[in-house]
Amino acid sequence: MKRITILGSTGSIGRSTLDVVEKRRGDFKVVALTAGRNIDLFERQIRSFAPEVVGVADGKAADALSKRINGLEILSGPEGINSVASYGDSDFVLSSIVGAAGLMPTISAIRAGKEIGLANKESLVMAGEIVMAEAKRRGVGVIPVDSEHSAVFQCIEGRKKTGIRRIILTASGGPFFDRRKGELNDITAADALRHPNWSMGRKITIDSATLMNKGLEVIEACRLFDMPAEKVSVLIHPQSIVHSLVEFIDRSCIAQLSVPDMRGPISYALSYPDRIDAPIPGLELERVGTLTFHPPDHDTFPCLSYAYEALREGGTMPSVLNAANEVAVHAFLDGRIGFHDIPRVIRETMDGHAVRSVSKLEDVLDADRRAREAADKLVKESEK
Repeated sequence: MKRITILGSTGSIGRSTLDVVEKRRGDFKVVALTAGRNIDLFERQIRSFAPEVVGVADGKAADALSKRINGLEILSGPEGINSVASYGDSDFVLSSIVGAAGLMPTISAIRAGKEIGLANKESLVMAGEIVMAEAKRRGVGVIPVDSEHSAVFQCIEGRKKTGIRRIILTASGGPFFDRRKGELNDITAADALRHPNWSMGRKITIDSATLMNKGLEVIEACRLFDMPAEKVSVLIHPQSIVHSLVEFIDRSCIAQLSVPDMRGPISYALSYPDRIDAPIPGLELERVGTLTFHPPDHDTFPCLSYAYEALREGGTMPSVLNAANEVAVHAFLDGRIGFHDIPRVIRETMDGHAVRSVSKLEDVLDADRRAREAADKLVKESEK
């Protein structure tokens, strides 16, 4: 039986992972969980899965939970989350904390020698070379959970890297893929959160609407599969059936297809290198009908181009890109700026940053902090 830790169990990926575990209790045992502030749901998860240790990022929420749950160690704050991530009696850590907050717990799990199921793309966006080098040094496997990267991982398994011509990541295009630049000014958070295919958290859903999610995934793919930017491209695929493709040097392509349900790639990561009967519907292509593909509209959705630019600049710039995006997205969700302001805040934050080389995590974290300060200042100026 595989003993697993879930970092971010109350989020979309965490909930889907627990759904898989619920249906395969003979194969998996949840031994550790972490959450942010949603202690009502977290309490229900704890009572259902009886973990041995838990962590809550928010100190006040941790104190409130400790009054409800007796006989269980409840750690709190960043150090508490890192301790749970490195819990000794776990075999596998599903890293699904959203955003930059997931970086240090992922590093902690790797340093503890845990196999990683990676759903926190920001770890690789911010510090991909450091994370992958640390995993290699510790002999730790990093299994992608994002549907696109899981698809690539499955397509290239057992094949030589020298035979790969390019990786093609697919994107649904979000709710506005057929809009043009002048049609984005009056979009509300409610509009942007209506994703046509996927059930995701609020932040990732907005990233999908701006195409920043795909930009972050391009950077993630380059780090995961050790590929240069020019060998990773994007196609808009509104049906979300083909999750990614790999083209080989003989021009043949292998694609991975399934219904758009995150429990599929989660099941694959949990059971790797084996496969289990995932709790998702089978793919009925005769019902799907036509599959369509379109080039991304970089003019209307410039965030994708910004990600490629950050990747090529390297150093601290990907961390700056990610930090500025997080600040801008949360400001939009809070009603402080418009949808069209998100790429503007990111662009101006990047323009104001002097790229520095990255040799240690402190370089990444310092760039993240400075970028957040700069982006927050831009948001405040927009509110005046």
